Amino acid sequence: MDLFNFSSVVDWSRLQFAMTAGYHWLFVPLTLGLAVIMSIMETIYVRTGNEEWKNAAKFWMKIFGINFAIGVATGIILEFQFGTNWSNYSWFVGDIFGAPLAIEGIVAFFLEATFISIMFFGWNKVSKKAHLTATWLVTIGATLSALWILIANAWMQYPIGMEFNPETVRNEMVDFWAIALSPVAINKFLHTVLSGWATGAAFVVAISSWFLLKNRNHDFALKSIRIGAIFGLVSFILIAVTGDGSGYEVAQKQPMKIAAMEGLYEGKEGAGLVAIGVLNPEKADKSNYGTGDAFLFKIELPKLLSIMGYRQLNAFVPGINDIIEGGYTLKDGTTALSFEEKRLRGQKAIEALANYQVAKDEGRDDELAGFEATLKENFAYFGYGYLDNAEQTIPNVPLLFYTFRVMVAIGFYYILLFAIVWYFYRKKTLTANRWILYVSLWSLPLAYIAGQAGWIVSEVGRQPWAIQDVLPVQAAISSLETSSVITSFMMFLLMFTVLLIAEVRIMVKQIKKGPEEKADNKPVY
Repeated sequence: MDLFNFSSVVDWSRLQFAMTAGYHWLFVPLTLGLAVIMSIMETIYVRTGNEEWKNAAKFWMKIFGINFAIGVATGIILEFQFGTNWSNYSWFVGDIFGAPLAIEGIVAFFLEATFISIMFFGWNKVSKKAHLTATWLVTIGATLSALWILIANAWMQYPIGMEFNPETVRNEMVDFWAIALSPVAINKFLHTVLSGWATGAAFVVAISSWFLLKNRNHDFALKSIRIGAIFGLVSFILIAVTGDGSGYEVAQKQPMKIAAMEGLYEGKEGAGLVAIGVLNPEKADKSNYGTGDAFLFKIELPKLLSIMGYRQLNAFVPGINDIIEGGYTLKDGTTALSFEEKRLRGQKAIEALANYQVAKDEGRDDELAGFEATLKENFAYFGYGYLDNAEQTIPNVPLLFYTFRVMVAIGFYYILLFAIVWYFYRKKTLTANRWILYVSLWSLPLAYIAGQAGWIVSEVGRQPWAIQDVLPVQAAISSLETSSVITSFMMFLLMFTVLLIAEVRIMVKQIKKGPEEKADNKPVY
């Protein structure tokens, strides 16, 4: 798909889903991060009895509530699109994909809906410990909500724990725990939730810096920076650790994604990781994937890609050409198939399924076992049977290459920023160094850009697959008119933009109002 030439129902449906997910992810990270921060602050209040910590927790709780409400609205619409725009996908894997979503609704939303009212309205109506318990349960509920959504998404990246039933033409779950505890799911959950925590920390430090720059609410702002800076620093360091784990899983399960992320066209042993580079623009044309130099300029960290992807100094990392042409040795000792071999096997699987259905309808039961055996033998490549050429398996290399580096660069930038903020806080010279307050405030958009970049790498990187190797997007789509999808896209774009503007205005109004404080004692910091 040409990123800037949307002409089909598949392209517009992908764009609509991406737009909805992008808006949704503006709200979710702040919800996850603020939930933990306000819970920590209330815990300190309960332990110390210091009312200032209570006021700080209540202020961030209000911001959490505003953000949470809008996030729920976009999330519900996102889930409905699986039925409206991707009905073939929902039919094909609904028995599996629907289970985590159902658990999210039953368990996670139950916790949030049950205890959020106590959290907001239970001050002075229940005991301190009871209120604190409600706050932490809301935080746990929000985190569990993310867990089950991310398990579902991880299964799309690495489909396991299932068997295809030719009788119903549906994939059926055979091992729930294999799905829930897959290494891809665990790494995706940790990495994504930590990014939410980091965004919440960046938000708290940025807004607290604004209060200090405005010379108001000093005690509240310093207490918030104290929690936000150390929480953010730890979160970003852990993001780097889980990012390494995610890179390993991607290399093992989705080699085309890691090759595209690195602009690696020709595989090599002891492959280096490109720290900084400029891709050759000719490579943006997929028809040229097998020719020319991939880079105009690059600075490479020797052997690091082999270490990250295979935990070996001189491991072979296949490039885009290798994955398409096949012939290299896989980790299990077998030889990688070429695209054409995978496509032929996928066509065999599709043909066997069609023959199975015809034989079943005509009562030729003695032939069913043979067709089913052929189907099972080739089902791992089922999705390749819907593709026309090898170029379709190559994701957008420039988009992945640059967004990945933007995400990583912002992560390391924030580690440095939070370390400096924490240093000045400990030295009690934070307000004397106003430049770091300005930097903290104006850096806030970077946290959101990093989060969006992460999802672009994850989701664009697995294209053309709705389910890796099993179902491409063109086979997952609903039978809709392109004009209908364009109309709904414009409606959602307008609605989400209005919601975003409304949320920002409400939050700005609440921030300007500030926390409830009996006095604004200005410490010498």
